[in-house]
Amino acid sequence: MSKATVIDHPLVQHKLTIMRKKETSTGGFRRLLREISTLLCYEVTRDLKLTTETIETPMVEMQAPTLEGKKLVFASILRAGNGLLEGMLDLVPSARVAHVGVYRDHDTLEAIEYFFKSPELLEDRLTIVVDPMLATGNSSIAAVDKLKERGAKNLRFLCLLAAPEGIENFAKAHPDVPIYTAAIDSHLNEQGYIIPGLGDAGDRIYGTK
Repeated sequence: MSKATVIDHPLVQHKLTIMRKKETSTGGFRRLLREISTLLCYEVTRDLKLTTETIETPMVEMQAPTLEGKKLVFASILRAGNGLLEGMLDLVPSARVAHVGVYRDHDTLEAIEYFFKSPELLEDRLTIVVDPMLATGNSSIAAVDKLKERGAKNLRFLCLLAAPEGIENFAKAHPDVPIYTAAIDSHLNEQGYIIPGLGDAGDRIYGTK
């Protein structure tokens, strides 16, 4: 699918395979998610703009590259999105964090908002929206709607797994927001879960049912 960029680095794919296994423990799943999120963050930030600043090394003064503009924002779609944050913050510790609370009604599959908190000046920052799963796309679409309402203009969406249906729905609602994922799976089942998938990401991160 041209609407999504698949991050096919061998280490990403290897770790994802272990995460898919039903026998992988909660602790193992959480550790792997932290590791894989760092790798995904590396790829989604590959084209960040640079400027230069004057520094002094132990040897000489030089013009050295540094990130341009205001600090990045990582916007976590609660609760599962928080599982991606730690690894991403390991890579970009200066990033600001937004939290968007939306949940999927299991009967209608529609997204319900219950919490929103974000840094200021979203219009001047690159905002990377994170959620492990892009299934129906309803929660992700709603989260991006809220971020745009608060001024965000430059957004990217990062997930671990995506379904074709979710990619299609998200791209129709937000054609200006590129999607990055580790894998595009086959389809959604009748309950809206990604197949073959890895189960409920939130439950596997936090050991809940």
